[in-house]
Amino acid sequence: MSNKRTPPGNGPSQRQLRVGELIRRALADVLNRAEIHDPDLNRMSITVGEVSCSNDLKVATCYVMPLMGGASVEEAIAALARNKGELRHRVMNGLTLKFAPDLRFRPDETFDRLDETRRLFSDPTVQRDLAVPDGDEDIGEA
Repeated sequence: MSNKRTPPGNGPSQRQLRVGELIRRALADVLNRAEIHDPDLNRMSITVGEVSCSNDLKVATCYVMPLMGGASVEEAIAALARNKGELRHRVMNGLTLKFAPDLRFRPDETFDRLDETRRLFSDPTVQRDLAVPDGDEDIGEA
Protein backbone atom coordinates (compact mmCIF):
# COMPACT_ATOMS: atom_id res chain seq x y z
CA MET A 1 0.00 0.00 0.00
CA SER A 2 1.28 3.46 -0.89
CA ASN A 3 2.12 6.06 1.73
CA LYS A 4 1.04 8.91 -0.53
CA ARG A 5 -2.12 10.66 0.51
CA THR A 6 -3.01 11.91 -2.96
CA PRO A 7 -2.30 9.97 -6.11
CA PRO A 8 -0.28 11.80 -8.77
CA GLY A 9 -2.18 13.50 -11.56
CA ASN A 10 -5.21 14.60 -9.53
CA GLY A 11 -4.29 18.27 -9.74
CA PRO A 12 -3.67 20.76 -6.96
CA SER A 13 -5.05 20.19 -3.48
CA GLN A 14 -7.51 22.55 -1.80
CA ARG A 15 -4.68 23.89 0.35
CA GLN A 16 -2.53 24.64 -2.70
CA LEU A 17 -5.41 26.46 -4.36
CA ARG A 18 -6.25 28.43 -1.22
CA VAL A 19 -2.64 29.48 -0.56
CA GLY A 20 -2.16 30.37 -4.23
CA GLU A 21 -5.21 32.63 -4.16
CA LEU A 22 -4.04 34.31 -0.94
CA ILE A 23 -0.61 34.97 -2.46
CA ARG A 24 -2.23 36.27 -5.66
CA ARG A 25 -4.38 38.76 -3.76
CA ALA A 26 -1.51 39.93 -1.56
CA LEU A 27 0.85 40.33 -4.53
CA ALA A 28 -1.78 42.25 -6.50
CA ASP A 29 -2.31 44.58 -3.52
CA VAL A 30 1.43 45.19 -3.13
CA LEU A 31 1.80 45.98 -6.84
CA ASN A 32 -1.32 48.16 -6.85
CA ARG A 33 -0.14 50.26 -3.92
CA ALA A 34 3.38 50.61 -5.41
CA GLU A 35 5.03 49.61 -2.13
CA ILE A 36 8.24 48.48 -3.83
CA HIS A 37 11.00 51.07 -4.14
CA ASP A 38 11.73 50.51 -7.82
CA PRO A 39 10.62 53.25 -10.22
CA ASP A 40 10.65 50.85 -13.18
CA LEU A 41 8.27 48.49 -11.41
CA ASN A 42 6.05 51.27 -10.06
CA ARG A 43 5.45 52.80 -13.49
CA MET A 44 4.07 49.49 -14.78
CA SER A 45 0.52 48.34 -14.26
CA ILE A 46 0.78 44.59 -13.76
CA THR A 47 -2.04 42.10 -13.34
CA VAL A 48 -1.56 38.83 -11.50
CA GLY A 49 -3.73 36.25 -13.22
CA GLU A 50 -2.95 33.16 -11.21
CA VAL A 51 -0.54 31.79 -8.62
CA SER A 52 0.10 28.07 -8.49
CA CYS A 53 1.94 26.51 -5.56
CA SER A 54 4.14 23.43 -5.43
CA ASN A 55 3.06 20.41 -3.38
CA ASP A 56 5.13 21.48 -0.37
CA LEU A 57 4.05 25.17 -0.73
CA LYS A 58 7.67 26.32 -0.92
CA VAL A 59 7.50 27.57 -4.52
CA ALA A 60 4.79 29.88 -5.87
CA THR A 61 4.68 30.43 -9.62
CA CYS A 62 3.00 33.77 -10.38
CA TYR A 63 1.50 34.29 -13.84
CA VAL A 64 1.63 38.01 -14.60
CA MET A 65 0.86 40.34 -17.50
CA PRO A 66 1.52 44.08 -17.89
CA LEU A 67 -1.58 46.11 -18.73
CA MET A 68 -2.16 48.96 -21.18
CA GLY A 69 0.99 48.34 -23.20
CA GLY A 70 3.15 50.22 -20.69
CA ALA A 71 5.89 47.62 -20.87
CA SER A 72 6.68 44.33 -22.51
CA VAL A 73 6.15 41.05 -20.70
CA GLU A 74 9.91 40.47 -20.52
CA GLU A 75 10.50 43.89 -18.91
CA ALA A 76 7.77 43.27 -16.34
CA ILE A 77 9.10 39.83 -15.42
CA ALA A 78 12.66 41.18 -15.20
CA ALA A 79 11.52 44.00 -12.88
CA LEU A 80 9.57 41.57 -10.71
CA ALA A 81 12.52 39.17 -10.57
CA ARG A 82 14.88 42.00 -9.54
CA ASN A 83 12.59 42.81 -6.61
CA LYS A 84 11.69 39.23 -5.72
CA GLY A 85 13.06 39.42 -2.18
CA GLU A 86 11.17 42.58 -1.25
CA LEU A 87 7.99 41.29 -2.92
CA ARG A 88 8.29 38.03 -1.01
CA HIS A 89 8.68 39.91 2.27
CA ARG A 90 5.71 42.23 1.59
CA VAL A 91 3.44 39.42 0.43
CA MET A 92 4.20 37.27 3.45
CA ASN A 93 3.48 40.05 5.98
CA GLY A 94 -0.24 39.28 5.95
CA LEU A 95 -0.03 35.51 5.57
CA THR A 96 0.48 32.95 8.32
CA LEU A 97 2.48 30.24 6.61
CA LYS A 98 5.32 28.27 8.09
CA PHE A 99 7.60 29.08 5.14
CA ALA A 100 7.62 32.04 2.79
CA PRO A 101 7.42 30.51 -0.69
CA ASP A 102 9.95 31.41 -3.35
CA LEU A 103 8.19 33.58 -5.94
CA ARG A 104 8.76 32.75 -9.59
CA PHE A 105 7.27 34.89 -12.35
CA ARG A 106 5.99 33.61 -15.69
CA PRO A 107 3.98 35.29 -18.46
CA ASP A 108 0.22 34.76 -18.27
CA GLU A 109 -0.84 33.15 -21.54
CA THR A 110 -4.57 32.81 -20.85
CA PHE A 111 -5.38 35.89 -22.94
CA ASP A 112 -3.46 34.45 -25.89
CA ARG A 113 -5.32 31.15 -25.57
CA LEU A 114 -8.62 33.02 -25.41
CA ASP A 115 -7.78 34.91 -28.61
CA GLU A 116 -6.83 31.65 -30.31
CA THR A 117 -10.13 30.07 -29.23
CA ARG A 118 -12.09 33.04 -30.59
CA ARG A 119 -10.17 32.81 -33.86
CA LEU A 120 -10.98 29.11 -34.15
CA PHE A 121 -14.69 29.67 -33.48
CA SER A 122 -14.85 32.41 -36.12
CA ASP A 123 -13.41 30.08 -38.77
CA PRO A 124 -16.07 29.41 -41.47
CA THR A 125 -15.43 25.65 -41.36
CA VAL A 126 -16.07 25.53 -37.62
CA GLN A 127 -19.12 27.77 -38.00
CA ARG A 128 -20.52 25.36 -40.59
CA ASP A 129 -19.96 22.40 -38.26
CA LEU A 130 -21.63 24.19 -35.36
CA ALA A 131 -24.68 25.21 -37.36
CA VAL A 132 -27.84 23.28 -36.50
CA PRO A 133 -29.15 21.21 -39.42
CA ASP A 134 -32.75 21.99 -40.48
CA GLY A 135 -34.06 18.57 -39.48
CA ASP A 136 -32.67 18.71 -35.90
CA GLU A 137 -34.35 21.95 -34.70
CA ASP A 138 -37.31 20.26 -32.97
CA ILE A 139 -35.29 17.62 -31.06
CA GLY A 140 -34.98 19.80 -27.94
CA GLU A 141 -38.74 20.58 -27.88
CA ALA A 142 -39.86 17.05 -27.03
